[in-house]
Amino acid sequence: MTKEELLELIVSWENLPLLVRQLESEPGKLRLLIDLAFNEQHPKSWRAAYIADKINDNHQELISPFIPEMILRLKTEKNSSKKRHYLKLISQHNFPRKFHSFLVDYCLECFSSSSEPVANRVHAMQVLFNISEKEPGFKPELLSIIEHEMELHPTPGIVSRGKKLVKKLLEQTKEIR
Repeated sequence: MTKEELLELIVSWENLPLLVRQLESEPGKLRLLIDLAFNEQHPKSWRAAYIADKINDNHQELISPFIPEMILRLKTEKNSSKKRHYLKLISQHNFPRKFHSFLVDYCLECFSSSSEPVANRVHAMQVLFNISEKEPGFKPELLSIIEHEMELHPTPGIVSRGKKLVKKLLEQTKEIR
């Protein structure tokens, strides 16, 4: 598959399952997809992020090498759909410790922002929890933040994921105390 073929196929929703299958069978072509997702000028670049998300459902190992780039892309990404996919993908992968500081700042801002879509906020909350698994001293603060957000912005998505994470954090912070 060439870049031109990808650009032609990605325009139609009907082609997306075909693209997923083809890219799963030709993982060497994933760079084309990721480059398109990172292209802020292309009007369908969010579909490339969507396809990466669908590939990740069955083949996380294919998307894993691109996670550091997605983390860096969050710094400048304006499209909320692409941010949603990047945050979801980041939440499902391990990432180097060197990104913890940036991700804590970014995800705290995203999670506590009422102007962010709920899905973005939920994925940001999950990323924060994942970081707390590697940085146990962050757990008590994160517990307070999640409880506060569940009170302040009790959307079904925030409450559902929040309850699960609060339960885990309560159990884990007992061990810390």
